[in-house]
Amino acid sequence: MVVTFTLKLCNIYLTGALGYWLCMILLSENLLWGTINGARINLMSITIERYLKVVHHKAAWSKKLLSKWVKISAAAFAWIACIGYKTALVFPTSRVVNGVCYGNAFWNSRIVALAHSIWYIISFYVLVICIFIFGYGRILVVIRHQARVMASHSEPRPSTTQNPSEQIQINVSR
Repeated sequence: MVVTFTLKLCNIYLTGALGYWLCMILLSENLLWGTINGARINLMSITIERYLKVVHHKAAWSKKLLSKWVKISAAAFAWIACIGYKTALVFPTSRVVNGVCYGNAFWNSRIVALAHSIWYIISFYVLVICIFIFGYGRILVVIRHQARVMASHSEPRPSTTQNPSEQIQINVSR
């Protein structure tokens, strides 16, 4: 991000192949948004993994899904797919005109640009928030339930023999 915006502040006159590639990779924010979207997808996959570990910890299918190669594949997919998607989007919609880079400015039609914007917002904002709310909400419900079950197993003794730290712990879990 620092490199991209520093180059934008410098107002470099872009010419030749170097200017074209500088525009396509850095000045059009291709690399920046590709990695940001990759991080979002990676956070969604971590949320799903934690959800499966906590909520469906006894299910055989969740143990099969949480193998090491699946986790590595999910992380690799997140980064490669997002950088590839952003690169495939930037090249047809960006141009160098009179030495100035115009990133994502040249769409074939306004309808295509609008459809892409709607898809992008749903995919990288709405879906991310929904997965976070659902996943961590269910995790919180399971943890609270387990805390209640554990508290019910250790019924409080008469107050004269109860340790003050045990009383604090019981009060917190209720």
